[in-house]
Amino acid sequence: MSRSKESTNSKKVNKEKAHEKSILASSSCEDKEKELKKVLSKARKYHGTMQKRVGMLFSGGPAPGGNAVISGAALQFLNDGWEVIGFFKGYEHLASFDRNNPRRFIEGTHFKRLNYEDVTKIRQEGGISIKTSRTNPSNVNGSTVQNVQDLLDPRKSAKLYNVMDALEFMGVHALISIGGDDTLKTAYYLHLLGLPVVHVPKTIDNDYYGIPWTFGYFTAIEAARQQIKVYNQEAMTTDCWWILELMGRKTGWYTLGAGISGEAVRMIGPEEVGDHLEMDNLVDDLISLILKREKVGKRYGVVLVSEGLVDRLADEDKPKVMDDHGNINFSEAKFGLQLRNKVKKAYEEKTGKKISIKSETVGYTTRCTEPSAFDILLGSQLGMGAFRFIWGKQFGHMVSVGDNLEIKAVPFCSLIDLDNFRTRLRYVPVDGDFYKLAKSLEFRRQYVDD
Repeated sequence: MSRSKESTNSKKVNKEKAHEKSILASSSCEDKEKELKKVLSKARKYHGTMQKRVGMLFSGGPAPGGNAVISGAALQFLNDGWEVIGFFKGYEHLASFDRNNPRRFIEGTHFKRLNYEDVTKIRQEGGISIKTSRTNPSNVNGSTVQNVQDLLDPRKSAKLYNVMDALEFMGVHALISIGGDDTLKTAYYLHLLGLPVVHVPKTIDNDYYGIPWTFGYFTAIEAARQQIKVYNQEAMTTDCWWILELMGRKTGWYTLGAGISGEAVRMIGPEEVGDHLEMDNLVDDLISLILKREKVGKRYGVVLVSEGLVDRLADEDKPKVMDDHGNINFSEAKFGLQLRNKVKKAYEEKTGKKISIKSETVGYTTRCTEPSAFDILLGSQLGMGAFRFIWGKQFGHMVSVGDNLEIKAVPFCSLIDLDNFRTRLRYVPVDGDFYKLAKSLEFRRQYVDD
């Protein structure tokens, strides 16, 4: 490329970025979105169809109640005369669709036409009937979509275009996306590119902005409670300590919920430690807890820690392995085990006595357990909401609920920071009653004189 052309292109890019920045300064997210769509006027767009055919996929980690969403939505469409296509394993097959070889996209291998027999009697089942994966179509060779200009780049958006090609080939009128915050981002990109899409929020972490409780949360913490109950008995019987690491990528809803119901003596979520976790301070806090329980004759206890605490460690202490969405692979960090080793060493150095401290990870198997009645109700209602939004052409919205499980629509643009395409999260408010309840039910250290 010549210098003059390079300079011209650079000026053009800078001008486009300045225009994009001015867009994001406006007050209404709907207005911002309209302007973003103008920027994308020359982008590859979805070529729609008026066929009564809807696609559905589940992406990311499983959650109890996922089959209730699938069943709740599919039955509404089938009763209204629609054809329902279930795409297997989230975006895995869609993202690798080859428009030059469409016949390689095979029914029974990559997708299934869902009939009544496929979606009845599944609402109570654990797992996900159409399977799931963590494939991220906005990530191409480690380069992820981060702004509107990236959506105009055919290299960075190649897999998103593959998804649209596949859906066009299948004659899909609209897509139901079921998944977490990363899947929401993908749904938003496809929405900006013209795909009629509705999103159903999913995470057992319960950290979704725009909905009070996510399906699977209460089932998962009940399953965790049952495990914690056993650890409590084992700890009391053998005079030992357990440090249990629980799921929760960014927030402590799961850890606190499981700790409240499972009666842990200490429960620590990411919100409690602030932006940066000082490991030595956490170790000192747990040593103090152990010593104060010993004063009242209790040489045992169960402590819960969120895996998301890894995100608050110093950069040099964080694992370097990332997933397709750019998230830290927490399993590589073995945070609970690290903490156990440090607490054991510090206690024995401080007291000159031996102590039995063990560590385990709790939570991943709770994602596929049989859902509770509440999560079946919630999932089914969200599924019906997805049908209602598509039937009413209310695309670009997430399905939420209010009091009495009344269906509510939340626009994508209110859930995503349009400045950097990051999804908003709902943290546990440390000045809120849920957090205060958790702290009030921990071992009351003030009962013991220092």
